[in-house]
Amino acid sequence: MQIEFTTWLEWLRQHNELHTIVASIFLVVVAWLSNWMVKRILVRGLFHVAGAIAYGRHEKIPDHGLVRRLANIVPAMVLAGGVKVVPNLPDTLVTVVTNVCAAFIILTVALALSAALTIANDLYQRREDAHLRPIKGYLQVLKIAIFAIATILMIASLIDRSPLILLSGLGAMAAVLMLIFQDTLLSLVASVQITSSDIIRVGDWVEMPQLNADGDVIDIALHTVKVQNWDKTITTIPTKRFITDSFKNWRGMQESGGRRIKRCLYLDQNSVHFLSQEDIARLRHFRLLDNYLKTKESELLSWNAQLDESDRVPINSRQLTNLGTFRAYVEHYLRENQDIRKDMTLLVRQMAPTADGLPLELYCFTNTTAWARYEAIQSDIFDHLLAILPEFGLRVFQHPSGADMRTLRLPAVN
Repeated sequence: MQIEFTTWLEWLRQHNELHTIVASIFLVVVAWLSNWMVKRILVRGLFHVAGAIAYGRHEKIPDHGLVRRLANIVPAMVLAGGVKVVPNLPDTLVTVVTNVCAAFIILTVALALSAALTIANDLYQRREDAHLRPIKGYLQVLKIAIFAIATILMIASLIDRSPLILLSGLGAMAAVLMLIFQDTLLSLVASVQITSSDIIRVGDWVEMPQLNADGDVIDIALHTVKVQNWDKTITTIPTKRFITDSFKNWRGMQESGGRRIKRCLYLDQNSVHFLSQEDIARLRHFRLLDNYLKTKESELLSWNAQLDESDRVPINSRQLTNLGTFRAYVEHYLRENQDIRKDMTLLVRQMAPTADGLPLELYCFTNTTAWARYEAIQSDIFDHLLAILPEFGLRVFQHPSGADMRTLRLPAVN
């Protein structure tokens, strides 16, 4: 058997072209087999073992093409080394194949490193505090540096020159590179400032009206920040805009545990009047006003008692008004409401009159930041206040509508 194989080799060497073709085919088959073995057996097995050790639990880690790219290095090395022993190949062809394989290996290593950085980001995102210090922007900078170095090395390999020759010319290209990577450099500086100053985090509710963004931050990258608006659309904002432009971050409200209510009741100023004794007697039935009316009446009696006999007429004395009493009722109502925080600012104030009525503003904080619950609490409060206004002889102001015109009675024309 060995004699026959040796005889066959001797015969093959006598036919140069056939010898070259057979050797080339054999080299390609060996490269393919090496790729299959490395990809299916060695690299994939090591990847799963490393993932299990890193996590402490057997969770599947997405490889983002890392295994495939690492496996491609071996056949390229086989081709680069084997092409030199293939007989009867021109030296130029051997050099070209060797250089192309070297460039391919450099590219494959760069792609593998990029995939490894993506995997590192995925692993980091599984930490509970990952949203506080996102590293995606820094990893993208590393990827840019890796591909920049890989590009220089690939060009040097293809032209069969030292990479130092290419690097020596980069000084003259610095201005051009600064212009090309201007956005990248600005975004890098912005990412560092955002992270170091803790300006925004993934999950923050941000509002930037000039860019029609109002929603939750879902991704912070080197060049862009993605905001998912409340209508489920996604707004992509350049990272540097969060440094140069103003925006509102609602994180402080969410962390405080209370959300502000700041809304006005617009009252008809013609409905404001002094309270009569009958009105006061009727309002005494309001439990929330009992202490207020007793205190206020005592204060007014003491003040009015200091007036001279000639001045003791209603027009010169101090009296209770339905508006002041209603304002006191609203404040006591809010202080007894279990959904309103008592440790935060709570005001019921009268604003400057306008053409649309007299604004009575409620300024307080709910004990929840959940949107739906907050709106329900706010609606319940104003439902109650609008319904109870007539008990104080007050009316809300609104512009006349069609229904008002229909009920208007015009004088008869003779």
